[in-house]
Amino acid sequence: MKKPNIAILGATGVVGREITKIVNELNIEFNEIKFLSSAKSAGSKIEFQGKEYTVEEAKPESFDGVNIVLASAGGSTSQKFAPEIVKRGGVLIDNSSAFRMDKDVPLVIAYVNDEDLRKHKGIIANPNCSTSQLMLVLKPLHEKAKIKRLIVSTYQAVSGAGLAAINELTADTKANLAGETFENKCFKKPISFNVIPQIDVFCENGYTKEEMKVVNETKKILHLPQELPISCTAARVPVYNGHSEAVDIEFEENITPEEVREILKNSFGVEVIDNPDNFEYPTTRDASGVNPVFVGRIRKNLAFNNGISLWCVADNLRIGAALNTVRICQKVIEMGLF
Repeated sequence: MKKPNIAILGATGVVGREITKIVNELNIEFNEIKFLSSAKSAGSKIEFQGKEYTVEEAKPESFDGVNIVLASAGGSTSQKFAPEIVKRGGVLIDNSSAFRMDKDVPLVIAYVNDEDLRKHKGIIANPNCSTSQLMLVLKPLHEKAKIKRLIVSTYQAVSGAGLAAINELTADTKANLAGETFENKCFKKPISFNVIPQIDVFCENGYTKEEMKVVNETKKILHLPQELPISCTAARVPVYNGHSEAVDIEFEENITPEEVREILKNSFGVEVIDNPDNFEYPTTRDASGVNPVFVGRIRKNLAFNNGISLWCVADNLRIGAALNTVRICQKVIEMGLF
């Protein structure tokens, strides 16, 4: 198998560091690797596989000879460098929202819709974090009973909004406990001891962009009809890491909670923790720092025909961002698509 030259774009950010860690964990084979960032972070050092690397400022010429770029540097940076990467024959695996809904760009969850990778024209998009964990759960259930309707409520950790948001939760909590005033900057409302029913800006239909990402990306990844009804409510919660989701699914065909448990127990990347009598169900603490999407509270939905309700939790920095990015890289290498 041919070994690629790899670049990590946005290497010094929260997700970029996680990507670096997972490249090592998954033992991705490469010929050469380089770490790229903005001018502000260039010159810093990264220890990787026993070697010290100097982070370089990303410039068009940085991508000369690079086969695969793993990018988590924001949409504007991806849009700036994507043409340069493609022009030089590289494949961009992009973690931003810049290209997700582009009809010519595959939107991929590894082990869910791998065949879509074959359609790439130099750019592959990684889905939104809350969509990512959901797809590993929905795909095998959709194959069994066909999704008819979907309602998702997400409870999203502050790490999804970056390092500044993590620091704001800490500072706001300390100020709150000390009885001091605190000026929140990352969020529209105080995040400590609070739940904020807004992630991203509001659209004309009253939903936020984050909520519409779940709607639109789910349809694209699972190849669902555009008219299939999906609704999402996304809230930010005072949790450092790990997104939780309450999921209500109506299926075309009958499916029982027992069947759902059995299907998910045998599905890639999913771990079932579902014994409510003993208070066994997944929480964000179970998910933080590990790879599986955890599922529990599987039960018959009382409002839908052929309905199932479940709870799923995952580390949003891993499966929601870095892990899937690196898994896509792994698939691109295995399938010889660079």
